[in-house]
Amino acid sequence: MRYHNITKADMLNGEGLRVVLWVSGCSHHCPGCQNPVTWDASDGLEFDLSAKEEIFHELDQDWCSGITLSGGDPLFCGNRSAIRDLVLEIRDKYPTKSIWLYTGYTWSELLKISKEDKDLDDILNNIDVLLDGRFVLKLASEKIHYVGSSNQHIIDVKKSLNQKKEILYIDNDKILEGVE
Repeated sequence: MRYHNITKADMLNGEGLRVVLWVSGCSHHCPGCQNPVTWDASDGLEFDLSAKEEIFHELDQDWCSGITLSGGDPLFCGNRSAIRDLVLEIRDKYPTKSIWLYTGYTWSELLKISKEDKDLDDILNNIDVLLDGRFVLKLASEKIHYVGSSNQHIIDVKKSLNQKKEILYIDNDKILEGVE
């Protein structure tokens, strides 16, 4: 797996102050994407022990709420095995830190794929919040939280898996309706 950047003390990509890993590789190529530089899986830096130690150093800090995995797409086929290993290690070492993950796949697509993909199944069973769906430029809104377009969802993964239906962590539709 390759990556483009590690952002520290980020407060734009999840709740609290977080460390963000921006991975390389995305097959969705959404028009208007904020990070097209991350689409090429062979671009960026090799995710090595030094990069992992940099992330763990941030997660060691009391102020750090957790990690957000973004990109590119952390669930790009070429990233899944390395993301799985990273997620499992973070869950083991930092059980109280939250793990958020952005992907262009939808929740329903991921549930279907995870039946055949053990790496993806392990990832879904160990993250807290999934921000799903492709970015759609004509649905872009600055009013909604953490995602770029209104078709994207912020999903409480543990509740969704337990209740066997999509449970939103933050309901941006209510924000757009002014209900909040």
